[in-house]
Amino acid sequence: MSAPTTSPRFGLIVAIAALASAVAFLDGTVVNVALPAIRDELGGGLSTQQWAVDAYLLTLSSLILFAGSVSDAFGRVLVLRIGLIGFGIASIGVGLAPDPVVLIIARALQGAAGAFLVPSSLALITSLLNGPAQARAIGQWTAWTTGANLAGPLIGGLFVDLLSWRFAFLVNILPIAVTFVLLTRLGDVDRRRDDAHIDLVSAALCTLGLGGIVFALIEQPNLGWGHPAIWMPLTAGILLFAAFLLRQRTVRSPILPLGIFRVRNFWTGNLATFFIYAALSLNGFVVGVYLQQGAGLSATLAGLSSLPTTLALIALSSVVGGWVNRFGPRLFMTVGPLVMAVGALMLLAVQKDFDYWTQVLPGLIVFGLGLGVTVSPLTSTILGAIGGERSGIASATNNAVSRIAGLVVIAILAVIIGGSLDLDGFHRAALITAILMVAGALVSFLGIRRPAATDAQSI
Repeated sequence: MSAPTTSPRFGLIVAIAALASAVAFLDGTVVNVALPAIRDELGGGLSTQQWAVDAYLLTLSSLILFAGSVSDAFGRVLVLRIGLIGFGIASIGVGLAPDPVVLIIARALQGAAGAFLVPSSLALITSLLNGPAQARAIGQWTAWTTGANLAGPLIGGLFVDLLSWRFAFLVNILPIAVTFVLLTRLGDVDRRRDDAHIDLVSAALCTLGLGGIVFALIEQPNLGWGHPAIWMPLTAGILLFAAFLLRQRTVRSPILPLGIFRVRNFWTGNLATFFIYAALSLNGFVVGVYLQQGAGLSATLAGLSSLPTTLALIALSSVVGGWVNRFGPRLFMTVGPLVMAVGALMLLAVQKDFDYWTQVLPGLIVFGLGLGVTVSPLTSTILGAIGGERSGIASATNNAVSRIAGLVVIAILAVIIGGSLDLDGFHRAALITAILMVAGALVSFLGIRRPAATDAQSI
């Protein structure tokens, strides 16, 4: 039974979902501002910095489909508990890492655990709430988790400057403990499907396929396309991922039911997600690193640069959620990315004679306004397109798309910035960010349709 928005149960569900997802989102960006400090202490150049980001995104994006399938089959709360335990252990591993290799391995384990947090937490909302309560809960979840995503650089900056970059990861234990306490108050809400089955072969094919592709993209600038260590994993990755997709057409319990992509708002919304979140990941990485290494700001000040964007997002998300019911999602999913494109282009004002207040802040404010207009309609439209027992895999698919987008754009970062994150590289990244946002706006305008009350489909 769905809880009304005024009931304590509504607040409990939203709090659990937001906290469980927030730690995964937070660690996806907290690393950006910590990268220079990690490099200084542990060593390694741009490649190590890329892997510190992409090791997390790789396992998160490749396992999130599997986790969504497990969530649908065995229950949201069980999967949440698994993810929370794994994330806590991996966070300790990152915080205590003695060298880059251990750091990257622990980051990969963090991503694997995070894959079990995001789809199951959002599916908890879609399975226990419906109607206006569900719409409001998704809006609040979107605001707080995306806010955590954007607040990551600020939190990381404070720890880097005041204590150590290591505490930015060790602090995860606190929200994880709180979430466990809240889960005990929720009670037994899990329902296991009688035909529940876990497809480990598909999970392995997806993970190894993406791993081979991303490894080649990251290391190609160092070794060249003709090196066996590049073309062999690239070829193997493509073949394995193709095998994964083919298997989804025949296996009894696919972790990615391809039939859900027949729903127009679902596939077009996910295509828009790819462009928009690729741009968000590129912008977050480049701004967080350049403001320290290029402009000479402290980690805290570099983190504070994201605060205007975060505040605009939180302020607008719940308001825009109400407007979507009145005007439909296409308007907001088109206008929002275009506004963010303008904000990205405004960062071209950054010069060698650096001034944050005139060269960076105006662009970030505009960027935040566009983000606040975009994320809640985007999430609710995609999840609203798929109903019934597939809410977990629908959420997982959308989150996988957004993480893969970030993974790919960071993997080809050296190509985007021309090999070095100097001022010219920063400007190139700002331009590519704007182009990706415009692509997301065009996809939304051409593809998204206003859903009717009965449009949600169970596949």
